[in-house]
Amino acid sequence: QVHLVQSGGGLVQPGGSLRLSCAADGNIYRIFEAAWYRQAPGKPRELVAEMRNSGQTNYADSVQGRFTISKDSTTNTVALQMNSLKPEDTAVYYCNAAIQRIQIGPIEYDHWGPGTQVTVSS
Repeated sequence: QVHLVQSGGGLVQPGGSLRLSCAADGNIYRIFEAAWYRQAPGKPRELVAEMRNSGQTNYADSVQGRFTISKDSTTNTVALQMNSLKPEDTAVYYCNAAIQRIQIGPIEYDHWGPGTQVTVSS
């Protein structure tokens, strides 16, 4: 079983920056596609950013220009750089990835990380 391990997050003041990372805890061939979601208290989980296998990225309107999703193929790690953070960015952030365990293997979708808390407050 491959699990996604998240790191980063924490408490930051408005206007600050944080970087979230997500990596598979076992040997895999590659992360095929990845996305970051978030869920604030009392609200549904929402898509924040996604990166397709083509390299195309999409962002929620609320984070466009402030957040950047990236993928490091050498380490099979996905990151979310968050700048100019606002109190409304406070949420639990989840990594979601489609992975390929071996080069000729199938794409496995919907692997989720455990979530990490991001709190933006003065």
